[in-house]
Amino acid sequence: MPYTPCPIDTSGISLPASLNELTERLAENTHDVWAKQRAADGWTYGPKRDDVQKHHPDMLPYDDLSETEKEYDRLTAMETLKAIVALGYSISKA
Repeated sequence: MPYTPCPIDTSGISLPASLNELTERLAENTHDVWAKQRAADGWTYGPKRDDVQKHHPDMLPYDDLSETEKEYDRLTAMETLKAIVALGYSISKA
């Protein structure tokens, strides 16, 4: 049976600018969680991806990633925040 993705509909959700800092922090955390797991699995930095040698060009601190890679993590974080709102939760800083 083919897999049909069915993400939460966030098309009607727009996040306030006040969540930009949170989005960026979550994007960095997303990268760090990914990199920590990769490192635990034996991956290290390499100029290009090599699945045999376990090298990956994104095994870098978040600040050193290309804007394209940062944007991928930002979109992941933003979609997560939008899904939270779409599910009826509110996001506020204590």
